[in-house]
Amino acid sequence: MPPIIEIDRLSKQYGSGTKALDDVSLDIAKGEILALLGPNGAGKTTMISIICGLVVPTGGTVRVDGHDIRTDWRAARRLIGLVPQEIALEPFEKVISTVRYTRGLYGMPPDEAWIEQVLRSLALWDKRDAATRELSGGMKRRVLIAKALAHRPKVLFLDEPTAGVDVALRREMWQVVGDLRNSGVTIILTTHYLEEAEEMADRIGVINKGRLLLVKPTAELMGEFGKKRLTIELDQPLAAIPAGLEGRGLELSEDGRSLGYDYDTRAERTGIARLLADLAAHGIAVRDVATKQSSLEDVFMALVAGEDAA
Repeated sequence: MPPIIEIDRLSKQYGSGTKALDDVSLDIAKGEILALLGPNGAGKTTMISIICGLVVPTGGTVRVDGHDIRTDWRAARRLIGLVPQEIALEPFEKVISTVRYTRGLYGMPPDEAWIEQVLRSLALWDKRDAATRELSGGMKRRVLIAKALAHRPKVLFLDEPTAGVDVALRREMWQVVGDLRNSGVTIILTTHYLEEAEEMADRIGVINKGRLLLVKPTAELMGEFGKKRLTIELDQPLAAIPAGLEGRGLELSEDGRSLGYDYDTRAERTGIARLLADLAAHGIAVRDVATKQSSLEDVFMALVAGEDAA
């Protein structure tokens, strides 16, 4: 099955000389959720804006379901829905009216059954006659998604979809995104909530300084770059790491009651058994041990730090 989005050597350089995108190539499969991560100014929004026809690229090509965004822009744009980061709604307009209006902008005929289905799927049907100014921040974001879905797009871009939303509403939004994917919509999201990408995305792309550093399945990324931390709780506190155990990568806690040890889960030998044996040989009694998988945030920071140092 061909990808629904094909990005080939996409570049964008502004008149000031700033290179927002640098030779980015990426294929996005139908029905997947792809999360784009990167610091502010990395090029995430620029890439989305180019695909959506809001910014003209300097070089490269983009095809959406086979339609070139520059030579066949009308067909390409009709396949895309965009949920911007900023909440921009007419405050006195009814929810259902603003969704109907957006559908009309794409030249689509009225379809009240579809509008109702979209509003119900986003838990907005009971609010259909409410003015948008009466809605909470989370509900307003749902209206933005409804507007983006009004013309039945195959691809949905979500630029920071849960920015400013509390934890409970964020979880609800994750469910909405999952339901959309299950209905066959391809979703590309940018987010600063790394747990959001780890929880939802099939694949994760990391962008920094306009360059796409990598794109990998989420589980593979965590397995390849993730490490585990072993915390060893001691029976008696230590004043310092004993002689003979320096250089083993051990970190003594401030209160001296635990040791930290990072190890690679992919290594043939983690060194844990040898370490515990050496602690016993030094007369250090262990009360308990615990392991913790490194988070996507740890992986992301390591990738970006490595790129910045290059």
